[in-house]
Amino acid sequence: MNISIVIPAHNEALFLKDCLNSFTVQTHLPNEVIVVDDNSSDATFKIASDYAKKYDWLKVVQRKSTNEHIPGKKVVDTFNFGLKHASNHDLIGKFDADIVLPSNYFEVMVNHFQSNWKLGMCSGLLYVKKGDDWFYENIADKNHIRGPIKLYHKACFDKIEGLRPGVGWDTVDVLLAKYHDFETLTDPSLLVKHLRPTGHGYSRKSYLSKGEALYKMRYGIILAKIAALKMAWQAKSPRLYLQTILGYLRAMIQRIPRFVTKNEGSFIRKYRWKGILTKL
Repeated sequence: MNISIVIPAHNEALFLKDCLNSFTVQTHLPNEVIVVDDNSSDATFKIASDYAKKYDWLKVVQRKSTNEHIPGKKVVDTFNFGLKHASNHDLIGKFDADIVLPSNYFEVMVNHFQSNWKLGMCSGLLYVKKGDDWFYENIADKNHIRGPIKLYHKACFDKIEGLRPGVGWDTVDVLLAKYHDFETLTDPSLLVKHLRPTGHGYSRKSYLSKGEALYKMRYGIILAKIAALKMAWQAKSPRLYLQTILGYLRAMIQRIPRFVTKNEGSFIRKYRWKGILTKL
C-alpha cells in the first residue's frame, strides 16, 4: 500500500529533526512525505530542505498565511495545501512536526489496513515525557485517533470529504468515518513520543472554539455539557468547562454553519449516548 504523509509545520525547528529522523529509519518507508512550511520565521524551511536533498521521497513546500493563530482551521488549511502536492496513494496521513515514531510504525499500519478492508483510520498512541519516563498523554480515550498522527485509508478520507477547517476536525472525522461504516483502530503497541504536550499555547479563544465545535457537530446542549465536563476534568480546569459551554451557546445564538448534516448529527448523538450508557 502506498503512503502519502503531509506534515504542517509552523516554527518547528526545535522538533523537526527528531521527527524527520524517525521517518528515515522506518522499516516500511512512506512513498512521500510533504513538509509544508507555513509562514515560519525560524529554521523550519532550511531543516526540511536539507532533509529533502538527502531523501527523494521527502518534499518541502512553502505556504504564506497569516501570523494569527486560528485554532484548528490554520493547521487544516496548511494540510490541504500540502495535499494538493501529493500523489494519489492508498493511505493519507496528517502528522505533526513534534512527534517521534517507532521504527516499525508504518509497517504495522500497513498490516492493519491490509488485514481489514473496513478499516478507515488507524494510529498508535501518544506519550509525553515526565522526568525520565514517557507516559500516555491522558487527554483522550485510548481508542481515539489523535490529531498529530492521523492515517486514513483513501476510501474513508474521500467518503468523509476530507478534513473540516476548525477546532473539532480531529473528532468529527472519526465520527463521520463510523457514520459511513468504517472502523477505526489504535494500536497500543506503537508508542509515539509527543515532544510538545497538547494544550501548549491554549488560550480563552481556544476553549471557546471547543464549544463551537460541539455545536458544529450537532451534539445538543446536554451532550455538550457532558463533553465539556469530561474535557475540564481531564485538563483539571473548571474554567475550560465554563468557556466551552459559553462557546457552544454563542455559536447557537449566531447560528454558525455546521460541520455535519442533520442525519450525520443524529447518528453522532446516538453514538455518543451509546458510549456513555455502556460506561454506566
